[in-house]
Amino acid sequence: MPQHPAPEREFTMRFTSTPRGARLARRLVSHRLHDWGHPYTTQVNETLTLITAELTANAVRHGHVPGRDFHLQLTLAADTFRIEVTDTRAERRPPSTPSAPDSGSESGRGLLLVAALADDWGVTPRPAAPGKTVWAQLRVTAGGHPHMHQVAPHPTVSVSACEHDTELLLTTSSLLRDDLGLRPGAASYGDRRP
Repeated sequence: MPQHPAPEREFTMRFTSTPRGARLARRLVSHRLHDWGHPYTTQVNETLTLITAELTANAVRHGHVPGRDFHLQLTLAADTFRIEVTDTRAERRPPSTPSAPDSGSESGRGLLLVAALADDWGVTPRPAAPGKTVWAQLRVTAGGHPHMHQVAPHPTVSVSACEHDTELLLTTSSLLRDDLGLRPGAASYGDRRP
């Protein structure tokens, strides 16, 4: 397993392997990033919150073992944020290259989002226990903005369409956060706004 630089900041917590646990994980990551100097509406906060949402949703949907929790770790080291979500189901590993779902499908785009937004991502076996860790990394510039990388578009998709899709993803993330009450002063945990 590759060695990573010692983290400057770290947040680690175990969550129930339920949709409610995934929501709480996403909210706490957003709050922690805000506390670390990346306010809620910044691109870094919104991007990492969206990546967290996708990884935790996958842990609940595909990595769930009854009675077992998932573990989340967020670290910042050498201008790189790393999100790790560990579950206890080893046999359900995501593909190394996510494939695009058919256009009529309502799911199956989570890892495509992670691949588009993160600088790097992957899957590693869980050390000393059954399971796996799905991780994603996002580099930030000195000004606190995500390192801008070009996502390789599908051969039939124009670059401008990919740029539009990334903007749409971040806008959707912001709208979801508003709807789920992720900003301070929002409805209490588990409650949806009217």
